[in-house]
Amino acid sequence: EDIQSVVDFLSQDHIPKLTNGPKVVEFENEWGNWLGTKYNLMVNSGASANELTMLALAHIIGEGEIIVPPLTWISDISSVLFAGHKLVFVDVNLTNLSFDIDKLKAAITPNTKAVFLTHVLGINGITEELLEICEKNNILLIEDVCESHGATFKEQKVGSVGYASNFSFYFAHHMSTIEGGIISTNDYEFYQILRALRSHGMAREMSDETMRQKYIDDNPMLSKDFIFITPAHNFRTTEINAVLGLSQLPKLDIQNQNRVKNFNHFIKNIDSNVFVTDLDIEGQSNYAFILIMKDNSFELRDKIEQTLSENGIEFRRGLSGGGNQLLQPYIRKNFDINHADFPNVQHIHNFSWYIGNHPHLEMEKIDALVNLLNETVK
Repeated sequence: EDIQSVVDFLSQDHIPKLTNGPKVVEFENEWGNWLGTKYNLMVNSGASANELTMLALAHIIGEGEIIVPPLTWISDISSVLFAGHKLVFVDVNLTNLSFDIDKLKAAITPNTKAVFLTHVLGINGITEELLEICEKNNILLIEDVCESHGATFKEQKVGSVGYASNFSFYFAHHMSTIEGGIISTNDYEFYQILRALRSHGMAREMSDETMRQKYIDDNPMLSKDFIFITPAHNFRTTEINAVLGLSQLPKLDIQNQNRVKNFNHFIKNIDSNVFVTDLDIEGQSNYAFILIMKDNSFELRDKIEQTLSENGIEFRRGLSGGGNQLLQPYIRKNFDINHADFPNVQHIHNFSWYIGNHPHLEMEKIDALVNLLNETVK
């Protein structure tokens, strides 16, 4: 059905515009209606959404400290570096896999510009206390929702709570445009800067005539069509990606409902003596079964992995991003990290996995998986 939508689009009598155009705008509007945000900007990947957000923040409020978790995808961390901000790492908790709140409070300084939260594998990472901390300290909340389309905080979709949010439409996520992403916000100035930075930093991409005209008036020696307000990239997407998005989006809610049913059944039935089952899953939209051991047993870990492999069950150790990003070469080479400050993410790195939760996965297969795990750890 999705492929046919692309075939139909390309089979028009007149060849349609293929780069960023009216279909992209249509998808941005439909996405905003679904998420509940005023301004939405489609880009070519979730990683680009992360980087563009951090570049726009640097342009508007200046460079500063950005607090990030070590349990995330590399693009969250690299986007902070590329934009000239300073990385501040804070460990996660084992309840909603978001920040350890006490450590977050201790990490805030007068130079803190934003908290860059990752909603891990469909689990809502927002709490009232987190929002209060951000408001009290005048800190922006940026949400990485690349793995959590449709998750909610108090019945409000995550991604519509913070100052800005980033989503991915990569092939493996809740919905796909093959490659693609989007930035959502309710801040008009931020959105206008995003528009320019998406396309090489060109002022002409701003839809606000007053803002665009100011750059023209301030630069009379330049062609009004080629004024670059800051160093930037080409993060534009294509009409084909948008057509796929328009086909996928109407199915997202029902597929999420199926995944939630699957995950709730899984977490309810795995052995609670061995695995963490008290995750805060209210409002979750999980596309992967989360499996976290309680104990630090490498022997049991290896036994579980051997059993899964022998039974043809694909898994990823370490949850998001392969686990603790602080162990990666690009971090070890450039940062002096006291790993004793990050016990929870290190535990996740060594003793957790995720297994795919397809929306059409049969309940019999989930039961077989649960039984296999429970038998293995007896």
